Amino acid sequence: MIYARIVHSCLVIGMTVSLSMQPVRAADEESLARAKAVLQDAPIVDGHNDLPWVIREKLGGDVENYDISVRAQFDTDIPRLREGMVGTQFWSVYVPSSLSAQEAMQVQLEQINIAHRIISMYPDDLMLATSVADIDAAYEQGKIASLLGMEGGHTIVNSLGALRSYYDLGVRYMTLTHFHNTDWADSATSDPRHEGITEFGREVVREMNRLGMMVDLSHVSAATMNDVLDVAEAPVIFSHSSARALTDHARNVPDSVLQRMAENGGVVMVTFVPPYVSDERRKWEDGMIPLLKNTTTDAEWEEIGRVYREENGTPPAATLADVADHIEHVARIAGIDHVGIGSDFYGAAGDELVQGLEDVSKFPDLVAELAGRGWSDEDLAKLARENLLRAFAAVEITAARLRRSRAPSLKTIEELDGYHSPESQ
Repeated sequence: MIYARIVHSCLVIGMTVSLSMQPVRAADEESLARAKAVLQDAPIVDGHNDLPWVIREKLGGDVENYDISVRAQFDTDIPRLREGMVGTQFWSVYVPSSLSAQEAMQVQLEQINIAHRIISMYPDDLMLATSVADIDAAYEQGKIASLLGMEGGHTIVNSLGALRSYYDLGVRYMTLTHFHNTDWADSATSDPRHEGITEFGREVVREMNRLGMMVDLSHVSAATMNDVLDVAEAPVIFSHSSARALTDHARNVPDSVLQRMAENGGVVMVTFVPPYVSDERRKWEDGMIPLLKNTTTDAEWEEIGRVYREENGTPPAATLADVADHIEHVARIAGIDHVGIGSDFYGAAGDELVQGLEDVSKFPDLVAELAGRGWSDEDLAKLARENLLRAFAAVEITAARLRRSRAPSLKTIEELDGYHSPESQ
């Protein structure tokens, strides 16, 4: 869950102002027909959806009594995933980075449990996937491949054994930081502590490469991005980020990093959240960051957001066309083989959503927008599915090779960085 998770606070008031917004241009029929034809063979791989957190925060984790087999209250349910032609969904198992170490690990396990329960509740539609082969099998069976992505390396609590345990529970990517720095990597939204990653941070990346867990660079600082690209032995991903050249947000990817993606083989999955795709929106929300940094619940975020709106007025809107601009920029700078989609739907409403991309049914409209801009069917298929699966396959191949020559790492942060937690001092 990105910084957008913290601006979720504005959701209730946002619903009241959405009616005054300008309507979004609908995709023309020909482009939409082309988009849907492409997605029949290359259904969407979405890098990031926060439904497990929505169920935890808004429904007390009661998966069994929140029915997503019918149209549900928020932005994600099975009928709209089907309408959106989603074939593969990475479910984020987000944990706030402001929690204590013990709380973070506990909540991480609970979030993984919620995600597994969601998947197992709907066996006719969702299928747990941990590999490219599983994704292909789900496609053949007409099911939505469901993978888990951890959001924030703070939940490994500086333990490579914990990292391996999360992998064994089905986690297939980990965002190295969230809103705060970890003891071994700098976040995009905290003051630099390490100027990138430490030696233990490099060992985390190496162990993820050995396991076959994708390294996710959303949320990390530019220095961390570059340090990871220097050491990574497999493709990396950005599961939910956009282009800094268009929207100057610290969470977005600078062109200097986009230019390195072709050599690495990774994928930047462009997100739909307003402050990352609209620079006017980003400027409006800048003042919220220090107010929200240490919150841990949606209720806290919503109250801070309510007050912020009273003081700053209605935020500027972001549109589907803005998202398409970011996709085209990433494709132009990184290369067409290195761009994907990472929506980050998180239960928001009203003007906290991109106009034209209000829920998981809207992916074909985005693909149609690009079709109308002259994208070929081949390039649309790469964006929707093929780029991420290629990168994931390369991660798996690298892991198989490394496991033949490298045992699980027993290195510790104390050994590599000389670090001792406050609790141990």
